[in-house]
Amino acid sequence: MVSSVKIGKLRISVEERLETSKWVNVASPVISIVLALVVGALIFWANGVSPVVAYVDMFNGAFGSGYAISETLVKAIPLILAGLGIAMAGKMKLWNIGGEGQIYMGAFAAAGVALYLHKVIPHPGAFTYISLELIAGFLAGGIWAMITGLLKAYLNVNEIISTLMMNYIAIFWVDWLVNSPWRDPNSLGFPLSPQFPDAARLPRTPGLFLLPHGHRVHLGLVFGIVAAFIMWLIFAKTKWGFEIEAIGHNEKAARAAGMNIARNIVIVMLVSGGLAGIAGMGEVSGIIHRLQRQISPGYGYTAIIVAWLARLDPWAILLVSFLFGGLLVAGDQIQMALKLPSAISFIIQALILFFVVGSDVLARYKLVISRR
Repeated sequence: MVSSVKIGKLRISVEERLETSKWVNVASPVISIVLALVVGALIFWANGVSPVVAYVDMFNGAFGSGYAISETLVKAIPLILAGLGIAMAGKMKLWNIGGEGQIYMGAFAAAGVALYLHKVIPHPGAFTYISLELIAGFLAGGIWAMITGLLKAYLNVNEIISTLMMNYIAIFWVDWLVNSPWRDPNSLGFPLSPQFPDAARLPRTPGLFLLPHGHRVHLGLVFGIVAAFIMWLIFAKTKWGFEIEAIGHNEKAARAAGMNIARNIVIVMLVSGGLAGIAGMGEVSGIIHRLQRQISPGYGYTAIIVAWLARLDPWAILLVSFLFGGLLVAGDQIQMALKLPSAISFIIQALILFFVVGSDVLARYKLVISRR
């Protein structure tokens, strides 16, 4: 029994369910999205816009053409990588709220390679640039998250607070760089680094399926798919994956079985942050082609919703990231077509998270009313 309250001769208590059916686990995310869209419809109606017209415009803006789909994929790439990172920590019941900061640190490290590698290696080729940017992005994001892992493992510092606070350190670190030592002297005073060399830019993926000529979908999409496969392999086929899930389910039993809790916390946070760091690397190397302020419009926070809506499943994260990428693109569409603030898309995201958390609580616990 979790808690109870007495009202007259009645006792109302909240009890944990002994078993949750698979049907509930599958249906609750769908119901959560539907309820969020219903509340979103009320917001459109309150602003004098037909919800049907708004949702049709949002769908067309995100999925209605080859160009729209390509832009949705562009937004989905950092969500895939950061979402996989959040899920990696979530498997162990660790709350990594620092995906945003880890994205910025990955972007910073990749930018450092792109801007200064030529001073160490004369005339580096594209393969050298991209490989070292990828490694630097992973290590920078991973080490940034590993600091939190060390604090959690050896000092039992709450990882929610520490990862959240470190977001601001990373964001302001990048802000300082582009305003002072890395500012491009030809940027007319704007806080921007010099542009990356062509060889340091992530190549575009082939124009497969509905992608139009000149699309912006870059190699980061391949990185995300490969990362999802590796993550699935870890949890489906390896002893280490079993250990991570065992610690997440029951830390005391895992410790009694001889599993090294502290070491696993540190390694899992390293990998978790590293995946978010690759997302940052993809943004600066594949889209922006320079370091600047506001690299991310909140991808690290949206990735939390993505991971938990996907129930931490790597393959489901690919799908949910695509849908949320469409939601971000749709926000720009309603701003242009309906003259509404694009922030409405973020409101819908928040509503989805609210209903997902609520449905998860209802799936795990039940309300019991009995006579005293």
